[in-house]
Amino acid sequence: MTPAVGLRTHIWNNNLKSLVLLAGFPVLLLLIAYAGVLGAMAIGAVSVPGHRLGSEPLGAQLIYAAQFLPGLIPWVLLGAAIWFAIAWLGYQGMIDAATGARRVERSDEPELYNLLENLCISRGLTMPALRIIETPGRNAFATGLSRERASITVTRGLIQALDRDELEAVLAHELTHVRNYDVRLLVIAVIFVGIFSLLAEIGARGLFRGSAARMGGARRGKSGNAGALILIAIVIIALAYALALVIRFTLSRRREYMADAGAVELTKNPDAMIAALRKVSASPQVQRAPREVRQMFLHDTSTAFAGLFATHPPIEERIKALQRYGDGRADAQEDSIPSV
Repeated sequence: MTPAVGLRTHIWNNNLKSLVLLAGFPVLLLLIAYAGVLGAMAIGAVSVPGHRLGSEPLGAQLIYAAQFLPGLIPWVLLGAAIWFAIAWLGYQGMIDAATGARRVERSDEPELYNLLENLCISRGLTMPALRIIETPGRNAFATGLSRERASITVTRGLIQALDRDELEAVLAHELTHVRNYDVRLLVIAVIFVGIFSLLAEIGARGLFRGSAARMGGARRGKSGNAGALILIAIVIIALAYALALVIRFTLSRRREYMADAGAVELTKNPDAMIAALRKVSASPQVQRAPREVRQMFLHDTSTAFAGLFATHPPIEERIKALQRYGDGRADAQEDSIPSV
């Protein structure tokens, strides 16, 4: 298990990371804008007064491209502000559209609703919205930019596979993510990675098209370093995308250990949490959910780059932590462990 960390420190770190990510967003946008200027110079779409870019050395052209940045900064800030406004107002709709989740009320799922409501009442918390994904996969996640605007989503497969105590433990786990402000950091990270995936793809396609036109002679003579400029622009876009992916490193896997511990603190039932984790690990896949959203799940098996970007600790390690620190029984629902 990861070293112990105080709850207040964990929440403070989440808040700090959220601010850093928000501040870094315009910087990455400016990098992509600079790459766009380089690509435009390569195909002759922009020029620098008093200079013949076709005969200038590559280093000078890179400097000339930087001269456009002060004029681009207001547009970059405007674009970031518009995206923040869209994300603030519509992040839940984006996630629902990506996963197929729908909101339910007490009349739709009375037992599930009552379990969550009772947990909230016991801690004086605002009741999150409750959503369900109609899929046989077993998983759950929480979203929200604040405790007052939170939502907890579970799959139909999870409801069918878990008993009442296990389902309560999962809801308590997700409610702990809301209490600890993990969900705000996760939502910001998902939005960052998602938008930069889109911008990087659009930018790369545009540059490749420009490169193809240049190679075909459509604008021959506009810049003697067209190929080099386009290559540098592509590298810059790749760098911006890589920096966006580094956001995954900010998603400390410690948050899952703390949410497991929070579930035990809320329910006083470590065995239920252990049994729930084992059942979830048997079938956690939600096929429709994109990779960026899956990092918000109770359990995700994605381990790109030999686990370097894994956002969840192994289920076995989480169970061992609950057994060691939560007094959970080693034989809690052992028959639900998936075969390998």
